[in-house]
Amino acid sequence: MTDQTTEGPDAPRGCPVAHGGVDVARLYGPEAAADPYGGYERLRKEYGSVAPVLLEGDIPAWLVLGYRDNRRVLDNPGQFSRDARIWRDWQDGRVEATSPLLPMLAWRPDCASQDGEPHRRLRGAVTDGLLAASGRGVRRHATHFAHKQIDAFADAGQADLVADFAEYLPMLVLTRILGLTAAEGRSLVEACAQVLKGGEDAVAHNDRIIRLLGELTERRRAEPGSDFTTALLEHHAGLDTEEVVSHLRLVLIAAHTTSNLLARVLQLLLTDTAQLSGLISGQLNISAVVEEVMWNSPPLAVMPGRFAATDLELGGHHIHEGDLLVLGLAPGNLDPEVRPDPEVSVQGNQSHLAFGAGPHECPGQNIGQSIIEVGVDILLHRLPGLCLAVPPEDLTSTASAWESRLDSLPVEFAV
Repeated sequence: MTDQTTEGPDAPRGCPVAHGGVDVARLYGPEAAADPYGGYERLRKEYGSVAPVLLEGDIPAWLVLGYRDNRRVLDNPGQFSRDARIWRDWQDGRVEATSPLLPMLAWRPDCASQDGEPHRRLRGAVTDGLLAASGRGVRRHATHFAHKQIDAFADAGQADLVADFAEYLPMLVLTRILGLTAAEGRSLVEACAQVLKGGEDAVAHNDRIIRLLGELTERRRAEPGSDFTTALLEHHAGLDTEEVVSHLRLVLIAAHTTSNLLARVLQLLLTDTAQLSGLISGQLNISAVVEEVMWNSPPLAVMPGRFAATDLELGGHHIHEGDLLVLGLAPGNLDPEVRPDPEVSVQGNQSHLAFGAGPHECPGQNIGQSIIEVGVDILLHRLPGLCLAVPPEDLTSTASAWESRLDSLPVEFAV
């Protein structure tokens, strides 16, 4: 993370301003991406549990690093709103309409952007729809697509479990649940990746997602089916077209982060022989492995975003009404105040931040975990002698402000 030194006699230490304040670390760019976890710890050492940072376009934000402060923000929507319409930098015109931040931070008519009664109305529709979808066979869909992905490389004796498996499995399952075709699902993988990556193409890819999901909504309005889209359209909450499309997009983005979680679970199994042998022998279950990854490498390292509903203090810093806060799920999970020794096992402890917390806690987490459990189980049964094809230290990741994704996971296996 690089520092931008600015000067201003009236700005208090830690004030997150792009110009006229203090040394502020960028949460984006090559240096930040090269060592995101090291960057979090440097910020923690300098600022404590909350640090001023700059996002793409040098837009100021507060990065919440402490576990307890993350929980305070997540659990108190009255103080820390999800409504981006109160975001001061947006109101003042400092955020361009083409900003790559907007696909992740802008207000939308979905439950993730609402608080109070509007949130409860929309969240109820999403929860009911996902519950109905999971009852119609998430594991069956995951089994079908896991075998289909493996069939494509099973005879080769080698594969990249990121590009050939993890990147697609959750997305294919979720697109089936939504009512999209497999071909549409595959085409959306790259678009979702670009939205999370940021950069100049993020808005265009987000527009493409919205267009495809809008077309799906109109198809299902004319021809209802047994899918999540139809469930939203027919829900008694009375969602309009824009609300339906926004929630379909929300679920797709969540599916893409699940692919990152699956890749990290596979990485842990293939670089830790004790974990793999424990799983194969039955002494360890996959849920315990997933829990460890969610503590140490959550699929979203930083969650966007909350907006201060009033002036307040957090982590010893004065937060102004309308300030943007981004939630450091990864650094929060590694906060030395709650994990003084990160090497100590966290098996059985589900109090990690990976799914968020409070009213906006991820409603589809059970679906994601089911997909991972099925995918890992089928891989281990289909690919005898599965092992890493490169030294563990050769594995690399690419980080954005929001996530750190494993680039590849080359493996070999018996044919």
